[in-house]
Formats: sequence, structure tokens, C-alpha cells
Amino acid sequence: MPLLALAACGRGGPEVDKEATATDIPEDMAAGATASGVVENEFGTPVKDRVATIGLLNKRNNAEQDLTIKSGQSQRVGNVIVKVASCERTAPWERPAEVGAFVQVFVEERAASDKPLAWRTVFSGWLFKNAPSLNVVEHPVYDVWVKACAMKFPGEEDDAAASASSAPNAAGSASASPPTTLAPKPSPTTKPSPNPSASATPD
Repeated sequence: MPLLALAACGRGGPEVDKEATATDIPEDMAAGATASGVVENEFGTPVKDRVATIGLLNKRNNAEQDLTIKSGQSQRVGNVIVKVASCERTAPWERPAEVGAFVQVFVEERAASDKPLAWRTVFSGWLFKNAPSLNVVEHPVYDVWVKACAMKFPGEEDDAAASASSAPNAAGSASASPPTTLAPKPSPTTKPSPNPSASATPD
């Protein structure tokens, strides 16, 4: 069965090394594309402003690329669509550090060689960078994983500004005060030698 699916996907299907384009979820998939499990956190960047970096691999030709997707948006590459409902990372004070994203993957393929092309959901759930085995995108052609989540927590902006202000000036002496010019030291004065004739008493 996996070989049949692989052969079905390989019939003129676009490869993953094509340019990713923004797209919408297919209409017949939209009803089941609502992400449950996405919760707004009172700390950090709002969900709608977070941006996830998702890795996409085509096992057929070993073509890999990164997709930069904002929460709630999706991108299409060939016959696969990747949607990010949200992404998350642990706060700076939490350990262990982790990055995750709620990802949905849709693939246009044939259920059998005599069937027409149709979209189907191949994955919907959380993917974690440091624990990829918790959830796996099981597909004979495509592999999808989370790489990063761009978001900030309160205080991180101040830390970044402080680091920038304490960094050494790349211009060198541009902001340094000009060196102080020292006045030359006066040469020592030579005392006149005593005149023996002046101090001699007359006979």
C-alpha cells in the first residue's frame, strides 16, 4: 500500500524544491481544519503575531526547504499544503527549553491509481523540535518538522537593548573622547656656575 501511494504521488506531481506560495486551505478541508489545542498565553507575543519556521522534505528527491509561516496562515509547495495554527516556545526562565508548533499538513494525491486527485489531511497536531518522536508526520513522500518559533516574552526586548548598548563600538574611536595632548615638559634650567673672582676677597 505505501508503494502504491508513493507511485500515485509520483505521477507528474510537483517536487518540494518548487517555490512556496501563500494559499488557503482547500474548501473540502476547511471544515476539519480548525485547530483545537491552540491557547492564547497571557505572556509573550500574541499568537497571531508569531512566526514559525517549518522544515519540509520530499523523500522522493531529497529536496528540503524551510517555510516561514505566520500563525493562522498556510503555504503550498507543489501538491502539499502546510498550515501553522500557532507556535510556542518555553519562557526564558523555564527548563528544559522547547519549541513547538501546531501544524496541519494536506496533500493532494490519489487514493488508488484509478482514483482522481483529491486533498486529504495527513497530519494535524503539535510538533516539537527537541522531541520529534512525540508526534510524527506519517507520509511516504513528505516529512514535516518544526525548527523555530519567532516570539518574545516580557523583558527580552530590554535585555536585547542592554546588550546592544554594552557592545563595543565597531567604529573604534568614533565615540571615544579625543586623547589629551600633553604639554611638553620644560627643559631643566642650568644654574650658572659660581664666579670665583666675584666671591674672592681682595688681598
